[in-house]
Amino acid sequence: MKTLILLVLCSLAVVCVISDADPDPQPAGDDPAQNGMFVERDEASTVVRQKRAAGQLSLVQLESLREVCEANLGCEHMMDTAGIIAAYTAYYGPIPY
Repeated sequence: MKTLILLVLCSLAVVCVISDADPDPQPAGDDPAQNGMFVERDEASTVVRQKRAAGQLSLVQLESLREVCEANLGCEHMMDTAGIIAAYTAYYGPIPY
């Protein structure tokens, strides 16, 4: 009987020691957030917008950019000299589509 009590107490001590230890230790440099796996939402949307804008624009999309740019005299002048895409990007930022 004493052996059984001693065995139970030893196993209880082992469980207590193990539960105090960190169950999933990771090195400090192995944090996924620091490795660049995750980015902020606004940063991600900027990257996606730039990727989409890199393709060829249709005539309807170019006309839409032209209409927006014509409302600003500086943008309209730059549109005549440097082109619609350069003018829109300079005055309004990345192309939304």
